[in-house]
Amino acid sequence: MTLKRIILSVLTLLVAWVMGQSLISSFSEPQVGSQLQLYQTDLIVQASDWDGSGLPEAEVSQFRSAVFGKDAIETATEQYQEVRKDAIAGLSRIQQQLDSTSEIDAERNQALLSTAQSQQALIDKIDLRLGMVQVQQGNINQALATWRSLIDQPSSNAKIAAVLNDLWQTPPVITTDTKPTIETQLSGWYRYTALNRLYTVQDKADRLAQLNAKEAQAAQQTLIQLSIVGLLPSLGALFGSALLIALVGQRFLRGKASILAVSDGQWTVPWDWEVIWLVVVGGFLFVGQFALPLVLQLGLLITQSATLQPVAGWVATVLSKTHLADIGLASTGLILGLSSRGKALYSLVFYLLMAASTLGVLYWAIKEYLPLSKEWFRVRLAGRWPLWGLGGYLVALPLMLGVSLLNQQIWQGQGGNNPILQLVLEERDPVALGMFLFTAAVAAPVFEEILFRGFLLPSLTRYMSTWGAIGLSSLIFSVAHLSFSEILPLTVLGAILGFVYARSQNLMSSILLHSTWNSITMIGLFLLGSGSR
Repeated sequence: MTLKRIILSVLTLLVAWVMGQSLISSFSEPQVGSQLQLYQTDLIVQASDWDGSGLPEAEVSQFRSAVFGKDAIETATEQYQEVRKDAIAGLSRIQQQLDSTSEIDAERNQALLSTAQSQQALIDKIDLRLGMVQVQQGNINQALATWRSLIDQPSSNAKIAAVLNDLWQTPPVITTDTKPTIETQLSGWYRYTALNRLYTVQDKADRLAQLNAKEAQAAQQTLIQLSIVGLLPSLGALFGSALLIALVGQRFLRGKASILAVSDGQWTVPWDWEVIWLVVVGGFLFVGQFALPLVLQLGLLITQSATLQPVAGWVATVLSKTHLADIGLASTGLILGLSSRGKALYSLVFYLLMAASTLGVLYWAIKEYLPLSKEWFRVRLAGRWPLWGLGGYLVALPLMLGVSLLNQQIWQGQGGNNPILQLVLEERDPVALGMFLFTAAVAAPVFEEILFRGFLLPSLTRYMSTWGAIGLSSLIFSVAHLSFSEILPLTVLGAILGFVYARSQNLMSSILLHSTWNSITMIGLFLLGSGSR
């Protein structure tokens, strides 16, 4: 065995251990999907106050039934209970892991405790909302009991729960902190409902009228957001389902002449498995997701340090504060102390550096085979690539929807997610959002399509069929995101990206599909987050 293979073998073992630790740790981490469902339910409740804007009553009733179901509050209650059930199940699993984890592994215990606290905070947040919904349904005593359960335990919502409990008890209790607490700790429909109760108790008709006018305007705006987030993707999925059925039907009728047919032998692969190994393991996984994060965190510690320390001390600090399972593209553990713009800038710079280093290794690995034949890394601005990209997006919608429903049943709100999704969901700074959007919509699609579709997929066709190469490259693409809950959906999305590239023979088509998917996801997260404020 050559020295090169020995080094690659060592790096493979190291990367496999790190990625294995990351995937195992993601078992206990909550998905952002729970927060998404919570925020979307908040939008439903907020939009339920829409008065129809002068439309005929029959049309308003029909529209409300289509958007909210028979009863918006009842629908919201069911969804809150569903998210709460998943959060409790997740908290129970985390507690079991804490009970089985050795006391020596203090860092692992701390990570589990932090996750448990976030799950408990989610449960408390839901309970606070359920109390408000119970009030709307006329179940005052049940709401008071719900809020008292938050008051009696250490909770970040204990103060607002106490204010609501005082406001709805008989007789109501109002203090100088009542209104400021409502305005700072409640948002959307919940803030309007609490202030409505406050002004009603205080008999302030003028403020109540102003509040109702603002609430009606907010309900209309929220309805538009809800339509964009929910109805438009549903319509897209409907068109995508029709397109998918037509494509499958054509496949049966026309066989190898159909659009879904993918031929073998499209690429002449001049290199062997060792080059693939070097690029994926040595370049992308080791340099990009292991070495680079350590170097960047070392730089952060140096710039943030008030006093000079020996380099060895800095390295020790890096290793002591960074769990190796947290190293990777999806990790934001390195930047928790930064501002929102700092996190966004760090994520962008990190991604660009990772792309540059990985593509540098790729160039070094294949430079002896240059110039390559024209089918490699093909980018053509002419042709039908927009149809392939947008058509692939429409087909992906129903498939990903079905996979997401299956994934939810499998993981029940656990399994981890890319933390950037949570950052975007909670972000308010437009500059930070712009950097996150550029990272997701431009940097990620260009780099990942060059690596996984431009290089890896064709390279694998030397050893397997094109469909086999699409499947394996998609699996590697999904595992590289280091979250168990994302493996299944990202494998499906990667397969669609691979198919679109193999059929169009143009990286522009898969880049467009990838960019469209990421962009609409980010915009949806922003709309959900902004609608709950």
